[in-house]
Amino acid sequence: MNDLDITHAIEANVAAALAEDLGVSLSPALSLGERENHFATAISRDLTAQLIPANRAARATLIAREEAVLCGIPWFEACFKALDPQAQVTWLAKEGEHIPADAMLCEINGNARAILSAERPALNFLQLLSGTATVTRRYVDAIKGTKAMIMDTRKTLPGLRIAQKYAVQIGGGANQRIGLFDGILIKENHIAAAGGIRAALVAAQQQAKPGVLIQIEVESLAELEEALGAGAKLILLDNFDTKQMREAVRITAQGAALEASGGITLDNVRAVAETGVDRISIGGLTKHVRAVDLSLRIRS
Repeated sequence: MNDLDITHAIEANVAAALAEDLGVSLSPALSLGERENHFATAISRDLTAQLIPANRAARATLIAREEAVLCGIPWFEACFKALDPQAQVTWLAKEGEHIPADAMLCEINGNARAILSAERPALNFLQLLSGTATVTRRYVDAIKGTKAMIMDTRKTLPGLRIAQKYAVQIGGGANQRIGLFDGILIKENHIAAAGGIRAALVAAQQQAKPGVLIQIEVESLAELEEALGAGAKLILLDNFDTKQMREAVRITAQGAALEASGGITLDNVRAVAETGVDRISIGGLTKHVRAVDLSLRIRS
């Protein structure tokens, strides 16, 4: 799949988050420098921050209230630097590091108004992405020693797909296609509309450009055999139980890569991996995210 363009994602995500919070619009045509100036002026839109003298400097610290995998540092920093280009963020933990509860993660020094205005968007990114990375790491750890890999899906929060897929990587998981433009996944509705498994696969094989993966979803062992007969090389086993998965692995005999999906939890993911499937996709990595509890406090 395509490499993640996190630089563009950070700029777009942070611009949207700050514009939303400060009640201003932002033209995509603005350069990064123009955005910084734009938002520096927009601090005046933060009615509560106006209680603080404009030139007052402040120091703030960020504390983890629970253990987690830290993720989202680039987004976090960009929020503060967008409002105060001179802001300094000094980290005591690294991206992807497992952090214990009550650990101090970083210190922020900069303009007090800017820190206060950027606080919530910055925390939103760091808490959300750390949540995704943390749950991904749990799944990855649960299947250690098997050949399977944990993968994400397109079930992401609108506008944050690249950010969440980045967090899956930080957690040790792997990315599927970014969107509809860089991979083909033939699901049950595509099969029905195309006139069957073989018809859908033939059409995909004729249209796919070199390097584009073609994957087809099957809902039974009979459909699996039909897909194999039509030349499928990447097959998604939709809501198979572990007995069916083991039989699918036997039938396929390494003739295609098999991916398990549907109804997979931390309680059963090890059993799924031990069936011999190659990939396990879990929509909940990015769809059912619980934000990590972090706390930012002004110290001076």
